[in-house]
Amino acid sequence: MTPSQRLAELKLVLPNVAAPVGSYVPAVRTGSLILSSGQLPFRDGKVVYTGKIPTEVAVPQAAEAAQIAALNALAACARTAGGIDRIVRVIRLCVYVNSAPDFTEQPQVANGASDLLARIFGDAGRHARSALGAAALPLNAAVEVELAVEAA
Repeated sequence: MTPSQRLAELKLVLPNVAAPVGSYVPAVRTGSLILSSGQLPFRDGKVVYTGKIPTEVAVPQAAEAAQIAALNALAACARTAGGIDRIVRVIRLCVYVNSAPDFTEQPQVANGASDLLARIFGDAGRHARSALGAAALPLNAAVEVELAVEAA
């Protein structure tokens, strides 16, 4: 099954790529490697989840925010690749979590993005990963996601 077929099966649609809010591009390609810029949990032009984890946003909602941000990063990579079906595998995922000072469950938040990529790409969606706590993120977003993929 292709990634586009899995997206349809999951009832997911790649969103439009968010316009950059600074001096950068959403994704860049060098050879077969595509790197996304950091993507926030934007839906319909608005950041869906804002605030510190877990004091303002609970872990399950932060994991959902990570899924949304990962879908946005995937959209940027897919556009750069010429379509999602040209993405061969997910190489690396980095999830930044807007963390309260004593919060240490960043991996549980990042699982939202990791699990989504595995559902879309199967074994090719399994990836190296970092899950980091951040003192603050742009627009007070709950998470920010960066993605590296290999494309045909």
